Amino acid sequence: MHNTTIIKQNFQVSYNYPIYFSTSCFAPENNLIIDLIDNLDENPKILPVIDSAVLDTNPKLNQQLLHYFKYHQLDILETEIVPGGEAVKNDPSIINRIHSRVETDAIDRHSYILVIGGGAVVDAIGYAAATAHRGIRLIRMPSTVLGQNDAGVGVKNAVNFNGRKNFLGTFVPPHAVVNDFSLLNTLQERDKRSGISEAIKVALIKDTLFFNQLYQERYRLAGFEEKAMQQMIIKGAQWHLNHIATNGDPFEYGSARPLDFGHWSAHKLEELSNNELRHGEAVAIGIALDSIYSNKMNLISENDLIKILTLLIDLGFELNPAVLTKLNIKTALCEFKEHLGGNLCITLLNKIGEGFEVNEIDEAVMQLSLLAIPEYLNKLSNLKNKSA
Repeated sequence: MHNTTIIKQNFQVSYNYPIYFSTSCFAPENNLIIDLIDNLDENPKILPVIDSAVLDTNPKLNQQLLHYFKYHQLDILETEIVPGGEAVKNDPSIINRIHSRVETDAIDRHSYILVIGGGAVVDAIGYAAATAHRGIRLIRMPSTVLGQNDAGVGVKNAVNFNGRKNFLGTFVPPHAVVNDFSLLNTLQERDKRSGISEAIKVALIKDTLFFNQLYQERYRLAGFEEKAMQQMIIKGAQWHLNHIATNGDPFEYGSARPLDFGHWSAHKLEELSNNELRHGEAVAIGIALDSIYSNKMNLISENDLIKILTLLIDLGFELNPAVLTKLNIKTALCEFKEHLGGNLCITLLNKIGEGFEVNEIDEAVMQLSLLAIPEYLNKLSNLKNKSA
């Protein structure tokens, strides 16, 4: 006879962190950031980490940061500068550098890492902060459109491993997120455009009115008009945050990933292009592919599909790059299933504004959908020429 003792542990932890939208956050009179340091009596340390690409276009940023904290009579540590883009997620030595700074500068759990950069930098430094001392307070300042409306506002942190995207990662909420619209002013057009795809994604699966707003504003967004861009970023961030808070699975213990609509192929396309494709550019292609598939499976109408593709094209997304010919659907789906950690779960569209999950993909139909991308591009080009 075997005696077995079972103790079932059950507890809940409530997470609460603010997301701010502002401008000129390092202007001395702007107290937003200094007010986030809510334990000044402990003399906490602050380690700034800045994306080198941000410094290239904002060369005075580090000096402004130092002046800001000096004005508020708070000493900070020497700034760590890291490469932007997927390079930061592909290089383990960068994570080691951050861990070494935590050790040598005696940065404890009541201190702060302030990261300023694109989505990849926020992801990677978030991973470093989460794994040092089991978690150092992280203040995120995303510097890209994608970072401000998606990657930078959530709870995920990750780096790549052996060419596999986000293979190593954590679910750790930040101490706070500060979206400074001023950081977007010097972005390349390609980076501004890239982030819009995540807003389109969440609109397609969550909010018909938001999608229609994006469609109506598409020429203003294509011209990166400030008001249109800011409204899009705030609304996109709200929907991403709403999903995390209300879907019942904020740390993704299950297999469903509705916020990954269009991502199963996007992840593979980034890898196949050696990261020449921006994440948002790959997501735009993935949205197009899964929307065509949804139409071929008689889920969404031809009119809805044309509207989706028109929005992507009018925004300036390239939906048929040469790397698309390298996409092996079976391999990409298998790797995405492994990434999910359970059953295959792909989000499709019932209609614009309503996504749902399926556990199987008809690979033959998906292959036809892939081949149909250039056909639709030609069709839409001809329609536009006729109406001109």
